[in-house]
Amino acid sequence: MTATAPSGLLRIGELARRAGTTPRTIRYYEELGLLPNAPARPAGGHRLYSEEDARHVRELMRLRALLGLSLEELGAVVEAEEARAMLRAEFEGGVSDAARLREILTQASGHLDLQLSLVRRRAAELVALQDDLESRRARVERLLAESAES
Repeated sequence: MTATAPSGLLRIGELARRAGTTPRTIRYYEELGLLPNAPARPAGGHRLYSEEDARHVRELMRLRALLGLSLEELGAVVEAEEARAMLRAEFEGGVSDAARLREILTQASGHLDLQLSLVRRRAAELVALQDDLESRRARVERLLAESAES
């Protein structure tokens, strides 16, 4: 009989299933620090994860696939997101000092710039691929038309 996790918590296999990956990937992401606050394994026990952890892993997987990020770039995005979350919490808590408010917004803007640069890079790669494929298609269509004339 398989032991179950306490209510609301997930064991690594369930987390991996919900995120569309493998337990090995989850462990690797933990080693790389891509899963913030990864739970420690109690002696003889299993790591337990929350639904928030599942959402976080799904987002990592989505960003990696969508943007073609290396693990290093993915780590930079995670760091930027964590920093933005801290800034957002401070901002939402109320900042009365105008200088600190500008500092928070400036830092948040910098983190967003990093993420936008990754998106723009991927968009440029996709445009280049599209241009290449359209060029090839035009050549094939031209050759097809020429062969029909022969």
